Amino acid sequence: MKTLLFKKSLLAFLFTWTILAGWSQEIPDSLLRYLEIAARNNPAVLQKFNEYQAALQKVPQAGSLSDPELSAGVFLKPMELVSGNQVADIRLMQMFPWFGVLKSARDEMSLMANARYELFRDAKLQVNYDVQRAWYEIFKIQKDISISEKNIEILKAIERLAIVKFQAPISSGTVTNAGRTSGNAPSSQNSGSGAAGMQSMAVSQGVFSNTASMQSSPLMQSGSMEPSPGMSGLSDLYRIQIETGELQNSIEMLKNQQNTITAKFNSYLNRPPATPVFVPDSFPLDTLEMSLSSVPDSILANNPMLSMLKFEGRSIDARKNMVKNMGYPMFGFGLNYSLIRKNEMSVSSMNGKDMVMPMVSVTLPVYRKKYKAMITEAELLKTAISNNYDATANTLQTEYYQAVQLYKDALRRIKLYHNQFLLASKSLDLMLKSFSTSSSSLTDLLRIRQQVLDYELRQAEAAADLNTTTALLKRLMASLQIN
Repeated sequence: MKTLLFKKSLLAFLFTWTILAGWSQEIPDSLLRYLEIAARNNPAVLQKFNEYQAALQKVPQAGSLSDPELSAGVFLKPMELVSGNQVADIRLMQMFPWFGVLKSARDEMSLMANARYELFRDAKLQVNYDVQRAWYEIFKIQKDISISEKNIEILKAIERLAIVKFQAPISSGTVTNAGRTSGNAPSSQNSGSGAAGMQSMAVSQGVFSNTASMQSSPLMQSGSMEPSPGMSGLSDLYRIQIETGELQNSIEMLKNQQNTITAKFNSYLNRPPATPVFVPDSFPLDTLEMSLSSVPDSILANNPMLSMLKFEGRSIDARKNMVKNMGYPMFGFGLNYSLIRKNEMSVSSMNGKDMVMPMVSVTLPVYRKKYKAMITEAELLKTAISNNYDATANTLQTEYYQAVQLYKDALRRIKLYHNQFLLASKSLDLMLKSFSTSSSSLTDLLRIRQQVLDYELRQAEAAADLNTTTALLKRLMASLQIN
């Protein structure tokens, strides 16, 4: 039984690592490669495997006879017998339990070792899922950083367009004002053109600290109380710079979050926390190879936690049989060897001959309360394991329905955000053209731009959530396969 279980675990290990190694050779740093490293180096997996190996060592212990008992006694003064003088007495005794006790004990330990193996399988599946979940979290953060950087680039492009819009009204207003005052006061004309020149220089150099002086110039104060086009252009530029600063701060926060998740990811692989993690710009969608309706049956048949409880229940049955057989007598067989020295005064024909006496001993299990209590204990443990099995099955069923909800939601979001992204992209192209001709406001342009990037990010997050949920369903089904 021990050899069979060991071969079973070894073959499972080799099979899993061979598949993962073959897949991961396509890309040196890929998710499959990381899963292979985690299966080989993760401390939690190694702990469960060593506990399983230790449980296997209990099988020969439980299935062995008790050690034989050897006792020897030496007479300080030889005891006189009719046939000589007895010098020493040596006794060897071996006890044998009732039929079936050792077999039941071996079965119990073998089944407990199988339960430990299921715990090892569960730890390997959990690490496999944790690695995938952390990897997709890193992908979402990197995607968020990339889209935020694109957002900044778009803001800079819009800023250049806003500067053009800001300069155009100022130039026309200066010419009009100059034409208006040219016949009356040449000094006023020079003042207006000088103010316009100052405004143009301030905008072209990106210096907005002179806004107050430009707004207090004769050009900005002339006319009605309505805001001038120059003031509106400066407001747009300020808004762009505010959003750019917020995006830069968001990128720094995302980078800090990325460092934390990277350290968590490397802990699963038992690597230094700062080890770089390769994440591509995109990845294929991982889907189930069976219908969702058949997943519950696969969970009940293959989930390691349920298998562990089944083995524990069978081990309790074996213990119950062992306890019943322990309530029967134990037999002991042995030899008693008496060392006798010749007596000079004896004329017996047996004088000086050693004596060998076969011996038989029997235990009398008359105290029945302890055996009844042990049987009751086994029955209660069996009931507790049955209750635990039902509770675990209900928990797995709940997790299945939650995962199915997330799975369907991710599929729906992928389709929705893909269509929304295409529509928003077309709308953004039209907005950019109309903004350059001053027929649309900056507010509408920023709103459409934000929608485009938001749908792109949501589409990537939905794809990552779909693969994460698929990994969860496969973890419940005890599957390590990745499509």
